[in-house]
Amino acid sequence: MTNTVFRRVLPLLLAALTLPLSHHAQAQIYRCVDANGRPLYTDVRVGKCQLIDTGPSLPASSPPIPAPRPPSSSGASSSPAPSTSPANFPRVDTSQQRARDDERREILGDELRIEEKKLADLKRVFNNGEPERQGNERNYAKYQERVASMRDEIGRTERNIEALRREIGNIR
Repeated sequence: MTNTVFRRVLPLLLAALTLPLSHHAQAQIYRCVDANGRPLYTDVRVGKCQLIDTGPSLPASSPPIPAPRPPSSSGASSSPAPSTSPANFPRVDTSQQRARDDERREILGDELRIEEKKLADLKRVFNNGEPERQGNERNYAKYQERVASMRDEIGRTERNIEALRREIGNIR
């Protein structure tokens, strides 16, 4: 009889004892890397592991409400004042910005020359829509498929060139 009571009470007793610990055990999950480089997820920190989940957290406090702005001295103006950058916003002097713009213009110019050369090569091989057939294109459908992909590539390259020219034109 005591054996039967013990069998019934023991699981309840163990559950009652482990219940407070179960929340703590699930609160932290670590991502570790094993010897073969595969990720291993565990709740026990072993060696160099990174904490990836801290479990349920308290709600974050809301951000502070900004202080109201003082009314403008103009009075009747209903249009908002033009936005200005904060005083602590990082500034770049004009010579440094000019150097950055020149470097950007040079990089975009290089990309433009590469795309233009690529377009010229594609158009040369395309041969006005009648490129030479290759040995593996005995089936006319394969040939047409290659011609269509060449048309697509030419269109993509032309759009890249237009975009690069637009970007170069937008540089101050």
